[in-house]
Amino acid sequence: MPVTINDQTYYRTAEVCRAVGISRNTLFRWLKEGIFSDVEYRDWRGWRLFTPAQIDIMRARTSQVKEISRRS
Repeated sequence: MPVTINDQTYYRTAEVCRAVGISRNTLFRWLKEGIFSDVEYRDWRGWRLFTPAQIDIMRARTSQVKEISRRS
């Protein structure tokens, strides 16, 4: 369930993973690698909170197609 703080909607880690279609391990790896370095919101427990814009960026990343060259 999203959280609203100061009229801004935030989503918790599990909600983000479900929405984007990635595992929790993948999300934390991306955060550790600095792929999404602007994650600065946390609730009173210290849990990360994500904005809808951040979720859209993650969705865009998961929909990228990488071309792999085949060696003959």
